[in-house]
Amino acid sequence: MAVASQDYYETLGVTRNASDEDIRRAYRKLARQYHPDVNKDAGAEDRFKEVSEAYDVLRDEDKRARYDRLGANWRAGPEASRSQGFDEAFRGGDGNGDVRVDFGGGDFSDLFEGFFGRQGQGRRRSTGAGDPGGFSMRGGDHEAMLELTLEEAATGGKRRISLGAGRDFEVEIPRGVRDGQRIRLSGQGGAGIAGGPAGDLFLRVRLKVHPLFRIDGRDLFVDLPVTPWEAALGAEVPVRTLSGSARVRVPAGSSSGRRLRLRGEGLPGADGSAGNLYAVVAVHVPKRLKKQERELFERLASISDFDPRKDR
Repeated sequence: MAVASQDYYETLGVTRNASDEDIRRAYRKLARQYHPDVNKDAGAEDRFKEVSEAYDVLRDEDKRARYDRLGANWRAGPEASRSQGFDEAFRGGDGNGDVRVDFGGGDFSDLFEGFFGRQGQGRRRSTGAGDPGGFSMRGGDHEAMLELTLEEAATGGKRRISLGAGRDFEVEIPRGVRDGQRIRLSGQGGAGIAGGPAGDLFLRVRLKVHPLFRIDGRDLFVDLPVTPWEAALGAEVPVRTLSGSARVRVPAGSSSGRRLRLRGEGLPGADGSAGNLYAVVAVHVPKRLKKQERELFERLASISDFDPRKDR
């Protein structure tokens, strides 16, 4: 599926001057609508991928700036060369024409001065026989995306990943890792030049959209369906948590939208603390009423003077 030419702002349904919160809110709405776990319609998965790609670019300040400046060719910006190894730069980029090195008509030593002297990443290396003119250079840092479920992020632990070309790694996922956080694998980036050290590999975490839970920092939100009589009379009902389930007391007279806090049931933090889980009351009514149920509701309607629109 070709998505390189899509308008990321149009994909999310926001204007070009949309705030970070506007973009985040639009993504959450569309992701819940098209997530393959909840939407089985044909094309929903492709739509979800388009929405995710658009959000990945627009939520990142640097990527968004390049996209605003270069449009569909934002990946070909000069910043792209920073993630390439020195040897790839000399070959003219990544094979897609995105990065080019123009040797021009200058002296070859000027080129080395540009790479080593001005950038400061190279160092002189003795080649023996009294020759101090050799150079070595640290390999480039690389970055890859690491998708995790909310449960994997909450529990952490070891995970084996593959990054193509037979490169397998065992990664220690920090407990409570957050969306956008980077995990550094020292020495697993681009190869060094002429004996220089290898660069680092950074894994940027992307949390998959969860079919039940919504994230706000360390706090989690989950809808809590209740019956009209449970909301009116109060009840103790089960609620889903990341680790399983718990029971929460719904106070009498609760309306839809009321938040019930379960302290410490959110995402854990690096310091051992944890956010909260908020169960958001959602009053549901039967789609089809039995005869006796209808009679009871009609009886209630005839004797009750409650009017939720009266004070509006």
